[in-house]
Amino acid sequence: MAAKDSGRAAAGERVAVAKTYKLFIGGAFPRSESGRTYQVTDAKGGFAANAAQGSRKDARDAVVAARKAFGTWAGSTAYNRGQVIYRIAEMLEGRRAQFVELVTAGEGLTTSTAAAAVDAAIDRLVHYAGWTDKIASVLGSANPVAGPYFSFSTPEPTGVVAAAAPQDDSFLGLVSVIAPIITSGNTAVVVSSAARPLPAIAFAEVLATADLPAGVVNLLTGDAAEIMPHLAAHGDVNALDLTGCDAELRAALERAAAGTVKRVFAGRQPNFTAPPGTARLRAFLETKTVWHPTGAVALSGGGSY
Repeated sequence: MAAKDSGRAAAGERVAVAKTYKLFIGGAFPRSESGRTYQVTDAKGGFAANAAQGSRKDARDAVVAARKAFGTWAGSTAYNRGQVIYRIAEMLEGRRAQFVELVTAGEGLTTSTAAAAVDAAIDRLVHYAGWTDKIASVLGSANPVAGPYFSFSTPEPTGVVAAAAPQDDSFLGLVSVIAPIITSGNTAVVVSSAARPLPAIAFAEVLATADLPAGVVNLLTGDAAEIMPHLAAHGDVNALDLTGCDAELRAALERAAAGTVKRVFAGRQPNFTAPPGTARLRAFLETKTVWHPTGAVALSGGGSY
C-alpha cells in the first residue's frame, strides 16, 4: 500500500488523509481501552469509517472526568455558561458544511433537509445559551409562609447525567439531548448513535475548541445496550436520560438505576424540530429551599439577629 501511495504521489495525485475516529473523554480523544472498533456504514450501506467501540472501562473513565468537571462548571456563573454554549454555536456555524455532509451521508437525507437539521441544531444551542441566566427566575420561587420568615426555592444541577442519544436523529437529536443537561450546570456522559456516530465525534471536536471545560461533555461511541447498563448502576452517576433507548433496554436501565436512586428521564424520542419547551431543563434539576428569619428574633442569651 505504501509503494502504491508513493507512486500516486509521485504522479501528482494527492493521497487523502484517512481519519481515525476516537472517543471524547475529559477533553481528550483516546482510543477505547479495549482496542475494539466497528465499521460504520453510510445510508447506502457503503463503508464510511471505523469507530471506537466504547467499553465498561471507558464509561468509568468518562464518569470520573464528568465528576471532576462538575464542581467548576456548576459553580460558574450563569452568564459564563451562556457565553460558552453560545461559543459552541459559533464554532458549529463555522463548520456547518462539514456537518451537512455528515448528516446527508449518514442519514440518507437530501442536502436541503440535512442543512435544515444542522441549522436547527445551531439554533437550539443559541436557545439554551439564552436560558442559563433565566432558569433560577423561571423555575425558582419565593414561597409564602405563615411566620416571620423568608422562604426561597432555587433550582440546582443534579450532577453527572448519563444519556443515550437518539439512534436515528444523529445530530439534531444529539445536540437537543446534550444542551439542556449542561445549560443548568450538569456534566454529561453521552453514548452516541451506534449506527451514525460520525456527527457526534465531529461535534466533540467542536466542543474541544469552544472554551467548554474538559470533562463537561464526554462522548462515547459503541453499543448503548453494552455501555448504558454500567452507567445506570454506577454509584457516581446522578441521573439518566434514556431518550435513545428502546423499550426493553429502557426498562432494564430503570431497574438498574433504582439501586442508587437516580433521577430517570425516560422521554421517548420526540420530534426534535419542534420547540423544545422546558421538560429537559427541569428533568435534571434539584430544588433547594432556604428559610431565613425576618426581623429581630430573641436568643436565649438575650441577643438578637
